[in-house]
Amino acid sequence: MSKVIMNHGAGGEIMQEFLSRHIVSHFQKSKSDVPLDSMDDSAVVDDIVFTIDGHTVNPLIFPGGDIGRISVSGTVNDISVMGATPIALACSVILEEGLDIEVVDKIMGSMGATSRECGVPIVTGDTKVMETGAIDKMIISTSAIGRRSEFLDGNFLTASEYRKVKDRWCTDANLAPGDVIIASGYLGDHGVALLSFREGYGFESEIHSDVAPLNGMIAKGLKSGGIVSMKDPTRGGLANTLNEWCSKSHVEIEVEQASIPLRDGVVSACDLLGIDPLSIGNEGKAIIGCVPEMAGEVLAAVRSTPEGRDASIIGIVREGRERVILKTEVGGKRVLEPPSGDPVPRIC
Repeated sequence: MSKVIMNHGAGGEIMQEFLSRHIVSHFQKSKSDVPLDSMDDSAVVDDIVFTIDGHTVNPLIFPGGDIGRISVSGTVNDISVMGATPIALACSVILEEGLDIEVVDKIMGSMGATSRECGVPIVTGDTKVMETGAIDKMIISTSAIGRRSEFLDGNFLTASEYRKVKDRWCTDANLAPGDVIIASGYLGDHGVALLSFREGYGFESEIHSDVAPLNGMIAKGLKSGGIVSMKDPTRGGLANTLNEWCSKSHVEIEVEQASIPLRDGVVSACDLLGIDPLSIGNEGKAIIGCVPEMAGEVLAAVRSTPEGRDASIIGIVREGRERVILKTEVGGKRVLEPPSGDPVPRIC
């Protein structure tokens, strides 16, 4: 009898196959705008955007953040990248018996502070305690609802001047040949900082997690017009995000390695550890697809925010096979494969 393994929950191809065969296949299909089986970051039911996320971060507190900040930021971001404005959060906390209450206070304080930072209140929740050894310290599950962004309809009207938009939302299936791909900033910071701190490598002294809510940055990008798809590259990183887009939009994406924002410290750490920085999860970045005629406006809008000041155009969408082509710094090309799983487990 086959067993659940870590890669079943780590993003990438193994997780996608597991979800399709053993999770989603058992649930009733809905006729909503963005249903469960579309595998987007959120669902849309009667124009209400809804999402839920579970967090099992180890360690609970790390350079640049903690499990509380991740739980609020990640859920707010999942709503925002659909083209929606998050309006309320719910929180379920499961605690291990024996956990220091001081740690609980610190993490709940961080959740509250992040909630106030992004302007999305926590309005309901639940708390459970399990016996010592039943879980690893703390698990947090957060859900959120959102309304269609006031800028989205105008944003899509702008896009439709250049081509017909497939979906009413910023879904994974909405890209078309010619679209431009933007990364909102440096990639790989979160995964490297957390892994280094957890394992004692020392890289976290110069690299901190990027965890942050992005609803403000995304609202400015939408207001500029032309955005058709967005995603936060968490588990599986940029490589997983782009390959999902190729598969669902039936396109090929070519990205320039030299244009991808990566800190020298992240590249060095990944080289030493044998990890691809493009497959590492992030918690404060967005990947954006927009029509080419509006790419300059979108990039300027994103760069005008603190979270997006290091944004860069990294690639273009083309007709072709459903794959990602990486144009290397020395002028060659190779296929950027989707990861089988996240190379750094339990970072979100």
